[in-house]
Amino acid sequence: MCGLAGFVGSGDAATLKRMTQALVHRGPDEEGYHTDADAPVFLGHRRLAIVDLADGKQPMWNEDRQVVVVYNGEIYNHEALRRELIDVGHVFSTDHSDTEVLVHGWEEWGTSLPSRLNWMFAFAIYDRRRKVLFLARDRFGEKPLYYSDAPRTFAFASELNALLLHPEIDREVDELGVKKYFAYGYIPSPNTHIRGCKKLQAGHHLTFDLVKRKGDLRPFWTFALEPDESLGDRQEPRLVE
Repeated sequence: MCGLAGFVGSGDAATLKRMTQALVHRGPDEEGYHTDADAPVFLGHRRLAIVDLADGKQPMWNEDRQVVVVYNGEIYNHEALRRELIDVGHVFSTDHSDTEVLVHGWEEWGTSLPSRLNWMFAFAIYDRRRKVLFLARDRFGEKPLYYSDAPRTFAFASELNALLLHPEIDREVDELGVKKYFAYGYIPSPNTHIRGCKKLQAGHHLTFDLVKRKGDLRPFWTFALEPDESLGDRQEPRLVE
C-alpha cells in the first residue's frame, strides 16, 4: 500500500508536503516529491517498499525526464510488459520495477495503457511533452483515488483527508452523497460526502489537459454479467455411460 497526492494549478510545495504527509500511514518507508511551479505541477508520494526495494523510489521518471509517475498498487504482468517494451526499444534503468513499466507503457500506448495492466493500481502520470496529467484506477477499484476540479486547481489524492488539505477544495457537505450512504451503506463512485470531491470510478481513466484546463473522463473496462460469446459454442452436458 502506497499513497499519492498532487495538483495542477494554484498551490505550492508546502501544500504538497502537507497533503503527502497525511498519507504517511499508507507508505511509511520513504517520501518523494516533484515540484514545478512554472508548469505548475506538483506530485507527492509515500512508499511502502515491496517490489524493487532499492530502485523503486517515486516519483519515477523515464530516461529523458519527460514522463513521471506516482503510483499505488502492483502490476502482476509487469515482467511480460517490460519484455514487450524493451523489444520495441525502450530503455529501463531498473531491473524489475513494476513502476517503471508505467512510464514506458505510457510512452508506447498512451491512454490504452490501463487496459494492458493486470490487476490493482491507482496512478498519476505527468507528460511534459503532451502537457497532460493522466489518472487511472483498476477495474474493480481496489486502489482508491479521489480528485477535485476546483476553479484554480485540479487536485488528486489516495484519500479524502489528504485531498482536503489543499485550500482550494470545496469542503461543503454533499447532500446527495450522504443520502446515498444512508440508502446503500456506502457511497458509490463517483460521489463522496464532500461537494468538491469525487472518486475516480473503477475501470476509468481521466486525462487532464494542462493547456485547455479540461478533463476527459472515460472507461477502459466495463463489468458485465453476460457470457462472452466470442468463446464459441458451449457443448451441452451429457451423461457418461
